[in-house]
Amino acid sequence: MSEKAIARKKIVVDELKDRISRSSLLVIADYVGFTVKDLTGLRKKLRPTGGELKIIKNTLIHRAASECGYEGLKDNLKGSTALLLGYDDPVAPLKIMVEYFKEIEKGTMRAGIVNKLVFDEKQLKEISKLPPRDVLLGKVVGGLQAPISGLVNVLQGPIRKLVYALQAIKDKKGGE
Repeated sequence: MSEKAIARKKIVVDELKDRISRSSLLVIADYVGFTVKDLTGLRKKLRPTGGELKIIKNTLIHRAASECGYEGLKDNLKGSTALLLGYDDPVAPLKIMVEYFKEIEKGTMRAGIVNKLVFDEKQLKEISKLPPRDVLLGKVVGGLQAPISGLVNVLQGPIRKLVYALQAIKDKKGGE
């Protein structure tokens, strides 16, 4: 192999390593039987979620992933491999990939990494069923807010009763 080819592959590995280190989602998928139209359609659907689909040689993916500390992916890097990367919300691009594979009845996920944890295909499908990050954060805030507002109501109860009692005394004296 020429030095020029080695230099090009090193650039690809460095770029991929940067993308993997910035991503919150990495999915290794099999895209056997996909047409160019299928891949383009999936890429278009992923774009609004901040996800991107890359077709890169397995050896280059392995090198980049190893340099990022993901050694456990080597067994899943066989055959035709598509790499899904998500940078913001890991659930949204994963959900789109799962739905798209189901829609076109092609493709499988081999393994993935969500927020630095490795998952298999079954676990990834379960993760894809989660609501988006914003909805989950809203539920957490609502859950935290409910006890606080309940406490405020409990603490205001005696003050309200005092105000009602004073108002009743005022109305009684004012009416006489």
